[in-house]
Amino acid sequence: MSEKHKLFLKDSEKVAFDADHRKRISFNMSKYDVAVEKGKSIYNNLETARKKASETKLKVIRDLDNYIIDFTENFEKRGGKVLFAESDKNAAQFVLDIALKKGAKKVVKSKSMITEEIELNELLEKNGIESLETDLGEYIVQIAGEKPYHIVTPAMHKSKEDIAKLFHEKFGISRESTPEEITSFVRDLLREKFLEADIGITGANFVVANQGAIALTENEGNGFMAFSFPKTHIVICGIEKIIPDMQDLDIFWPLLATHGTGQPMTAYNSLISGPGQPGEPDGPEEMYVIFLDNGRTNLLATERQWVALSCIRCGACLNACPVYRNIGGYTYGTTYSGPIGSVITPYLKSIDNYKHLSFASSLCGKCTEVCPVNIPLHELLLVNRNASVEKGYTTTMEKTTMWGWKKMMLNSKYMDMFNGKLKNWFLSKFFRKTWGNHRELPQISNKSFRKQYREKYQKD
Repeated sequence: MSEKHKLFLKDSEKVAFDADHRKRISFNMSKYDVAVEKGKSIYNNLETARKKASETKLKVIRDLDNYIIDFTENFEKRGGKVLFAESDKNAAQFVLDIALKKGAKKVVKSKSMITEEIELNELLEKNGIESLETDLGEYIVQIAGEKPYHIVTPAMHKSKEDIAKLFHEKFGISRESTPEEITSFVRDLLREKFLEADIGITGANFVVANQGAIALTENEGNGFMAFSFPKTHIVICGIEKIIPDMQDLDIFWPLLATHGTGQPMTAYNSLISGPGQPGEPDGPEEMYVIFLDNGRTNLLATERQWVALSCIRCGACLNACPVYRNIGGYTYGTTYSGPIGSVITPYLKSIDNYKHLSFASSLCGKCTEVCPVNIPLHELLLVNRNASVEKGYTTTMEKTTMWGWKKMMLNSKYMDMFNGKLKNWFLSKFFRKTWGNHRELPQISNKSFRKQYREKYQKD
């Protein structure tokens, strides 16, 4: 068992029985459930939209290199620059190199999970560059010294009282501040930061190949200001973010909004196709797009799991997952949590250290049911489990136990060799720890099912 696995089990047990955490998450999730149900009502045929979105994404992934070439050619025609980063360290170093070249001291960032993936804030701050999150949820967890809890709602684990207390401690505002008052305070504070920033950094919800454009969708306008005010705009995105045509946004933007927050459409939707052009009153002087691999080609090379690259990061599978709803986002120990994180993380990082995530599932299929691009997540979790065994990432104890269990289950005479008392002793000796501290081991009857059946139905 890896250290990551041990920590996962320890944290899972702690969080799952934290009553306050359960109360907060249940409340926030319940509001999400109501909003999404209402949001989906805009569709006459949601399944048709999901099918079209899935087919479009899978088509791109099958021909990814050519779509990236198309984007690069179209984007560079308008003066943009494209960089390719093999790893998280390469991507973060690209950003640092640009910042140092520009003599940048202040950076503003819109919400972006990929910058969390490459741990960009830490590198910039280590080199004396202020890196400020401007999404309200991201800003809350940043000043709290935490990581995002959820890929769409970073501060989902905090109540309004928690946030008011945090802002009182950090800025001296009233402990009784309302969410509206805190939002207004943050808005005023950040406006100056946008004007002072040397570089604006965003992610990309979609990358439009034939337009050479970045599609960004958000609710607060901070992303729009992050690429409009600073002289340099840097986009960091995974290689899988490509879509073929601007018209495809008719499908993807509403699907992302309805499944992510329950809105028919998010408040701000922007297309950025390069730095400001001659005669344009605004826009950055320079614009970079950094495509990140960081294990995505490992996923692309798999037989079945590669379809997970079609994920649009709506967070629906996290919200639907009974495991996520009980153990929370931090327990996974990864940037991408929940079912989608459990499928992709072993390939973005390592199967040996993260194979346990694919076993952290009830296999109820709810994640597959709610996915807007029809990723068969619960099936891929099983495929991952099988892959971890085939690659030899199992302990001697696991192999021995499964060998013995298989032998016994294939031949009933082995099952009948021992009485119930001995079987119960065996379970308590070898399965007590695996079963957990909060569940009682089932008691096995003294008579097998076969014997009981014969006694009841096959009497002379």
